[in-house]
Amino acid sequence: MTLEEFRETLSDAAPPGDADLALQALWWVGKGEWDRAHVCVQQQEGEPACDLVHAHLHRLEGDLANAGYWYRRAGQAVATSSPEEEWATLVTGMLSRGGPTALHPR
Repeated sequence: MTLEEFRETLSDAAPPGDADLALQALWWVGKGEWDRAHVCVQQQEGEPACDLVHAHLHRLEGDLANAGYWYRRAGQAVATSSPEEEWATLVTGMLSRGGPTALHPR
């Protein structure tokens, strides 16, 4: 699936059936459903992909200290791109690599 195909699924009622929790969370973010996204990532705290999306969520809400904590837990540098660009980078990375590896290298 490409980023554009993923964006097209945002008109659906639920995330793609094969999406892992991190990708489901990004799908909910794409629909403006922060709370539902947060529930997804909380289910797999300690998994780098979920921790990175968790960081993105707290960055979106403006809680930069908490976001920094989650970026560190994910082993990633704090994103410097716009939130929209970070979302697209996260989605693309997870779709193409199956995870967040080196999305924000330190």
